[in-house]
Amino acid sequence: MWEAAINGFKIHLRLERSLSANTIEAYERDVLALTRYLVMENKPLALEDVTLEELQGCVRWIASLGMTATSQSRIISGIKTFFRFLLLQDMIKADPTQLLEAPKVRRKLPDFLSFEEIEKLIGQIDLSKPEGHRNKAILETMYSCGLRVSEAVSLQISHLYFDEGFVRVIGKGNKERLIPIGSSAVKYIEMYYESTRRHMAVKKGHEDVLFLNRRGAALSRVMIFLMIKDLAAKAQINKTISPHTFRHSFATHLVEGGADLVAVQEMLGHESITTTEIYTHLNREYLRDMLQQYHPGF
Repeated sequence: MWEAAINGFKIHLRLERSLSANTIEAYERDVLALTRYLVMENKPLALEDVTLEELQGCVRWIASLGMTATSQSRIISGIKTFFRFLLLQDMIKADPTQLLEAPKVRRKLPDFLSFEEIEKLIGQIDLSKPEGHRNKAILETMYSCGLRVSEAVSLQISHLYFDEGFVRVIGKGNKERLIPIGSSAVKYIEMYYESTRRHMAVKKGHEDVLFLNRRGAALSRVMIFLMIKDLAAKAQINKTISPHTFRHSFATHLVEGGADLVAVQEMLGHESITTTEIYTHLNREYLRDMLQQYHPGF
């Protein structure tokens, strides 16, 4: 019964909520964590027999594994979503997760790079190598448009509207948005396209993908992550840096410059303004650091 319910849940997430394969897998892992706990504790396995008390026991078990509050909250959120689906499908009569509480998560401000650090990092790219122009175009685009790494690797040639100064991006849940693109990013994309991309043998099904690997297929997110880690080490930037750091930097620099928060939300593709508001906290941290550094009263 659990297997059928989980399969139905995955179909619901894919068809009704248009979630990515990675996100669906994460939800499945959350539910499987609960099933593992129930088996381990010899608890009743019927869906309708799961109670709040058993769910709270699962939460305590997850915490005992040494998971962070953030990881615990994500798993609990996945389990809650699963039981809401079961209720919607009339597979259970009541939702036992309604009173289930997640641990308090302290909101951690993400690392970001200064403009000078971004230039220094991008400056480490060896343009004499075949992938040099491609890598530079990728990072310029990610910073110029605030793209998620998944959006960068799936960017399509037919979605580039350089005459109008925009790119069309397919974000989370297959939601589309138009984002302005800077002249520097346009310049390096065109250089990459003319010098490398247009001369490549492209794998079938990847004809419209902008950034390709040597085999003519779309890049993986891991490749971008490793490339950025390598460049950060060469630039001697001692921060926790990932592809998402470019997105954080894009948003932080806009907010620091006085950009309207709703406009930033739209460009980032955030569903809720509260997600974007973290960058106002970053801005306040930045201002406080400046005061502590330069104001005699501090």
